[in-house]
Amino acid sequence: MSSLPITEQLERRTAEFLARVHRLFIDGEWTEAESGQILEVINPATGRVLAKVQAAGAQDIDKAVRAARHAFDEGPWPRLAPPERARLMLKLADAISGARDDIAYLETLDNGMPLSSAVRAVGLATAHLGYFAGWCGKLEGRTHSVGQPDMHVYTVKEPVGVVGAITPWNFPFVMEIDKLGQALAAGCTVVLKPAELTPLSALRLAELVREVGFPKGVINIVVGHGESAGAALVEHELVDKVSFTGSTATGKWIVGAAAGNLKRVTLELGGKSPTIIFPDAELPKAIPGAAMHVFANTGQVCVAGSRLFVHRKVFDEVVAGIAEVARTLRVAPGIDPSSQLGPLVSRGQLDRVAGYIKSGVEEGARIVQGGGRLGEEGYFVQPTVMTQARSEMRMMREEIFGPVVAAVPIDEDDLDAIARHANDTQYGLAAYIWTRDVGKVHKLAGKIRAGTIHVNGGLPLDPAVPFGGYKQSGWGRELGAAGIEAYLETKAVVVRL
Repeated sequence: MSSLPITEQLERRTAEFLARVHRLFIDGEWTEAESGQILEVINPATGRVLAKVQAAGAQDIDKAVRAARHAFDEGPWPRLAPPERARLMLKLADAISGARDDIAYLETLDNGMPLSSAVRAVGLATAHLGYFAGWCGKLEGRTHSVGQPDMHVYTVKEPVGVVGAITPWNFPFVMEIDKLGQALAAGCTVVLKPAELTPLSALRLAELVREVGFPKGVINIVVGHGESAGAALVEHELVDKVSFTGSTATGKWIVGAAAGNLKRVTLELGGKSPTIIFPDAELPKAIPGAAMHVFANTGQVCVAGSRLFVHRKVFDEVVAGIAEVARTLRVAPGIDPSSQLGPLVSRGQLDRVAGYIKSGVEEGARIVQGGGRLGEEGYFVQPTVMTQARSEMRMMREEIFGPVVAAVPIDEDDLDAIARHANDTQYGLAAYIWTRDVGKVHKLAGKIRAGTIHVNGGLPLDPAVPFGGYKQSGWGRELGAAGIEAYLETKAVVVRL
């Protein structure tokens, strides 16, 4: 059930927000887009236009970057005392908390997620921003003992500079806050480009940034298409770092485009995460856990456990249990209080997921549950469970980003063989292990090449835990100390006494 009542006041405020044609937020002011382009935002639960926003072009991106550059080179932000930076960040966190209902409602209309999920997401974002604010006074260098006498050597940490932050559409607000929070704590200035499919929560955030009173140019928020605004941001010579979350294909393009001035790059990309269930697992927990690790947020999760490897002794029981979870999940518009899964984010995503299900069947897989579209309005799809999958199938090799899981029986007790199944992918973002054998957990965790190993359910995204992937799942880490470090340069000072 939703934890947020939809009141008349909330609906009125939201309607007023949606009725405006939103401009770009540059240098602390709402700015008309020089591109003259208007972007239509679609409600994925209905397929109808929800709002219209101005879309940035290359000239607009240049204006935003130059504002951020001036704020970094000439403005107060990098030179503010750490407690002052933290104070403003915490003030923004409080403002977000006060606007929780408005942001969550916009997120549901824009992205499609259930309202209860959107409320939790805004709560997470608030907590994450508070965590990052705590780092402002902890960015410390070191003194170093060197081999020559009469030398004093120390290092200092300095902000990398202007950051171009490009966020995805699956968890818009949390991702926007995570990138902003890390960059701000490090003393950087930011040009944030939210996903064009889901820009509304970022625009509401811009209103709060202005209300809180951040110095001009420190946070700039520009909506635009990836191929125009995103490309211009990545290629801009005055941007010192790009932090991108999205597809592996786009991440590879960014690597090449960033070469112009050798800007720093952090990439959080795709995944094809394995879930491994041993016969000694606590199945009443493992079955719903494994199900929701792929069905949550309608499968639009980079760490979705979409490859399910189950020991043959419990294979039938596990597959039947996950199919039952899929059958009973309530798929409905996010504003429906009973909704457990919302729609896919767009018509394109609906066609993509349907294409993977179709290709799986054509290559010999069998649908156990789901497999079809739900209704004629909006972009709803049934949570889908498939068996008789083989490693060479497209649905086993490529990221689907939808509520589709392929189950494969395994006979091996040999952990090396199981790890080969898990590692048989170009990705390495996450993995899930279900067993009561702690020795087996640690041995197998050491063999799987993935950035995060979740055991018996694991932990929701926590700002203290570094997040990222091996192989083609990305470069670098976000969150935790490693995430903050990615926004810093290390300077050595060498003094002969």
